[in-house]
Amino acid sequence: MKQCDTLLMLGTDFPYRQFYPETARILQVDIRPEALGNRAPLTFGAVGTVNDTLRALVPLIVEQTDTSHLDDCLADYRHARKALDALAESGPKSTRIHPQYLSRVVSELAADDAVFTADVGTPTAWAARYLTMNGRRRLIGSFNHGSMANAIVQAIGAQGAYPDRQVISFSGDGGFAMMMGEFVTLLQTGLPVKIMLLNNGTLGFVELEMKANAFLDTGCDLTNPNFAAMAEAMGIKSLRVERPQDLRGAVSEVLAHKGAALLDVVSARQELIMPPKTMPEQAYKFGVFMLKAVMDGRGTQLIDLARTTLTR
Repeated sequence: MKQCDTLLMLGTDFPYRQFYPETARILQVDIRPEALGNRAPLTFGAVGTVNDTLRALVPLIVEQTDTSHLDDCLADYRHARKALDALAESGPKSTRIHPQYLSRVVSELAADDAVFTADVGTPTAWAARYLTMNGRRRLIGSFNHGSMANAIVQAIGAQGAYPDRQVISFSGDGGFAMMMGEFVTLLQTGLPVKIMLLNNGTLGFVELEMKANAFLDTGCDLTNPNFAAMAEAMGIKSLRVERPQDLRGAVSEVLAHKGAALLDVVSARQELIMPPKTMPEQAYKFGVFMLKAVMDGRGTQLIDLARTTLTR
């Protein structure tokens, strides 16, 4: 997007301002007047539906033969995809379940028209990077407001609206615990929602934001129960996985279950979400955090971070 000369935004209020091009012409079409120019200065804005706009524009478009921009974009994507996919592997002797690996396995085993929901925080990042979308699948999240604990309630709504489709919730342990009362709703309604619970014992994204801004993480630790045992006590099928070698079989079993089911995945805590490009300021602040951690007696935390990041 940053390298284009014209950006046409159709029915989207794309919230991530850092990805907008700085010198390109930006055109935006939306049925909501208040959305026009909300994120970036526009060259032209129009109030209308995407359908009507495209019907009017398509006859005026002259087909182009220069594919250089597309070729560059595809090459850049293949390079990024190769690096991301390398992080979603698990060796035969690995003792840690990395969240990237969980997301990749679920994507491979889920139905072609599955509906995914993702909690705000690290589950959103892993869903965006590792769920393969095909035009039939759908991904729902609180991408604009960033509301915590959204995944399970959105999954309940999606399953109620589409009872014959597979609905999978990527829930963080913090989000699931916050909205745990709604887990009873699955029992009451009989909705067959499948919950992939990323249990890393922390408010992961908050912890990461603190580190990235040179702060020692504070108040992020979560003392979690055995979520699988809790679900079993309620009469909902559940499995708990602590070894990556058991993950694929457990995901397959949970997805094949006809009713509601929960997979409690005990995953690595110190998993970094690297940005597309690391800026010098980010590296400096993370370095300050590391220095503070050593001075505060948290050296073992840095060792665990290194092991998690460098071993698969």
